Amino acid sequence: MDLSHLAIPGAEIAVRVTPKASRNAVSFVGGMIRISVTAVPEDGKATAAAVKLLAKALGVPHTSLTLRRGSVSRDKVFKIAV
Repeated sequence: MDLSHLAIPGAEIAVRVTPKASRNAVSFVGGMIRISVTAVPEDGKATAAAVKLLAKALGVPHTSLTLRRGSVSRDKVFKIAV
C-alpha cells in the first residue's frame, strides 16, 4: 500500500499493530492505518517489524520514524523526522 502522501516531515501517524498475523500487510481501514505483522509481541519484535513496514509504505527510511507513544500497546504513534 502506498502511503507516501502522508510522509510529511514532523507529522505524527497513528497506527494499530496486529502481531502474530498470518502475513505482513499495511491497510487503511475506517480512517486508520492498520499494520499486520507475523512477528511475536516479545522484546519489541512486532514493533520493529511494524516500523519497517510503515517506512516502506511511506517511502521513507525506517530510521526517520520515531515511536512517540505505545511501545507496549497495539495502538502506536510514530513521528516522521524532519
